[in-house]
Amino acid sequence: MRRTLLSICVLQAFSTSTWAEPATTAATGLELQATDIVGTADLETATGPVDGYRATRSASATRTDTAIHETPQSISVVTKDVVEDISATRLQDALDYAGGVGRANNFGGQGLTTFTVRGFTTGEFYRNGFPINRGYPNMPDANTIERLEVLRGPATTLYGRGDPGGTFNVVSKQPLAERTVTLGSQLDDQGMKRGTLDASGPLDEEGRLAYRLNVVGEGGDTFRDHVETERYGVTPVISWQANDDTKVIFEGDFMRNNHPLDRGLTRYPNQIGTASRDTFFGEKDVGKLHNDNNMAQLRFEHFLNDDWTLGGGFQWLDGTLQGNAVEANGVAADGRTLGRNFNYRKLEWTDKDTQLNLTGHFTALGFDHTLLTGVEYEDYDYKSIIQRSSGAVSAYPIDIFDPVYGQPRPALTRTPTDDKENLKTYAAFVQDQVALTERLKVLAGARFERFEHDYETFVPGGRSWEASDNAVTPRLGVLYDLTDTVAVYANTARSFKPNSGASREGGGFDPEKGKSYEMGIKWEALDRQLSVDAAIYQIEKRNVLTTDPVDSTFSVAAGEVRSRGFDLNVAGNVTPEWRVIGGYAYVDAEVTQDNVIESGTRLMNIPKNSFSLLNVYEFQEGALRGLGLGTGLKYVDERAGQTANTAFSMGSYTVVDLLGFYKINDQVRLNLDVKNLFDRDYEEGAFGNVYAYPGAPRTVQVGISYTL
Repeated sequence: MRRTLLSICVLQAFSTSTWAEPATTAATGLELQATDIVGTADLETATGPVDGYRATRSASATRTDTAIHETPQSISVVTKDVVEDISATRLQDALDYAGGVGRANNFGGQGLTTFTVRGFTTGEFYRNGFPINRGYPNMPDANTIERLEVLRGPATTLYGRGDPGGTFNVVSKQPLAERTVTLGSQLDDQGMKRGTLDASGPLDEEGRLAYRLNVVGEGGDTFRDHVETERYGVTPVISWQANDDTKVIFEGDFMRNNHPLDRGLTRYPNQIGTASRDTFFGEKDVGKLHNDNNMAQLRFEHFLNDDWTLGGGFQWLDGTLQGNAVEANGVAADGRTLGRNFNYRKLEWTDKDTQLNLTGHFTALGFDHTLLTGVEYEDYDYKSIIQRSSGAVSAYPIDIFDPVYGQPRPALTRTPTDDKENLKTYAAFVQDQVALTERLKVLAGARFERFEHDYETFVPGGRSWEASDNAVTPRLGVLYDLTDTVAVYANTARSFKPNSGASREGGGFDPEKGKSYEMGIKWEALDRQLSVDAAIYQIEKRNVLTTDPVDSTFSVAAGEVRSRGFDLNVAGNVTPEWRVIGGYAYVDAEVTQDNVIESGTRLMNIPKNSFSLLNVYEFQEGALRGLGLGTGLKYVDERAGQTANTAFSMGSYTVVDLLGFYKINDQVRLNLDVKNLFDRDYEEGAFGNVYAYPGAPRTVQVGISYTL
């Protein structure tokens, strides 16, 4: 805690060195395609700032600067204004309003949360087009995000291996044209304390060299007993317009997250009930897991001429997750005594990713083309060791409903995990966007990828293996403008993802393979101020790991699952004062083939119905000018806690948030939010067939930001 408060003081002290400089707030960002730092808010680009909630362009779905209305795929953009209005500190808060995005495993508070999209659990997170979900990464801090884009359906053609439900691309804040420094602070009644710094501006007189620096220090108590957290991050960005044709950007993100391993509440079948949401089954004196993540990107763009552009870059990731923890073994016959194991883990990973893209605009055979070609090479290394005490149900016991802490720490007697792996991927892709007529557009592409996977285990009796495979993942989309504001589209795409683990014969598994079909409509309503889109889809995935019928301790890649449904999303302005974002999703996701699980079994964490809507009204005139009031509504249907013939269930819930802010002037902004207004007791998501993580109780959060 003292380190957190010290960090906040350091942020404030750092900022005083800029007070003597002339400063104005700048509402614009640095465009990657521009030849200079741009200071005009009217020109939105695919990677730049968005005015309000409605983004009109995106590069995530095509890797080219394309109008969302002209892209034959469902896309949602959560803008920086949304993040600011709800006072989000984590991306999962903003994703609640992306439409059809649910929460799954939060890794005990350690790393990048997985989410559910269109019936599948996914952790496919990218940052400026580079993968950041390798190992156990920290979630990027909300203070660093310009926009967060959700691509529904497979994105394998452009991004490589992944889940077919959806992909997330974080577009980070870039240097601004004018000098600005913003200090922020947030507190809540659960014990959280947070300080942030966002500074930017040019570094030379011509404005060709510019910087952005985001710093965060956060820590304090949580609603969970004996669970205290710390989080520190520094995110520098340097952009250099080397000449009129070439731009180079360096970006780093260096973060430490200190958090006890907190899996949540246990839901064993023989429990006599569920503990209160604030009950922690670990031990305070065990300490925290330390999650260190370092990221560096070097990106470039070079205009070969007016029609052709060469771009790409290199990303380096390095991380560790290390420390002690306590996890459950099972529940005794009395239904309330929880067996536990004490454990130690050290997980290490390094990932190197290199990309090179060529984009061209030309006319051929009477049609306008936007051609994208690219190559990519990735080299991922991972090492892990986990040691545990006894796994007996009677070991290291604690009463679920009346926990007494402080038991002697048991000895580490087992090493169930001691391994390392390397995954190399080589890929080339091509994509063409063709305007057949002024209203009819086609997008077609394919990716050719090879992966080589080596796994080595040092556990006695364990089996090492090597696997390699080739994959071709095509996509095809067609869009037709019925009117200037209404378009219909259809697409189909394929996906693949390598399976991990070893088979009974000692080798690896065939990769998961998915196929998707989607049809939708896009409408720019209310004089193009409100975006409305709807889609129906079906996604199938095969080679899902299931129990080996010969030996149940092993798996085989023989399972199949299917998801179909409908989603509806809105974002933008109803009036100049009233802005909204949200969506509804209906999902029917089930097992269609398995050696053990019955066909028709629901997939875990997937609600059939979900709905979210954020409404914000900001007064533009009169005595109340600068005052914003809003409500956030989230409804999530009942969900299965595990994909099994007999599974525990997480009940449906509705959560209402109230938010308010007041812009005293151009420099000072205050906020007051009440989250979970009616103090609803609910569970966010399940993990490991026995855990469910509780949602936070009613929480009052206050904050202030000051722009110099």
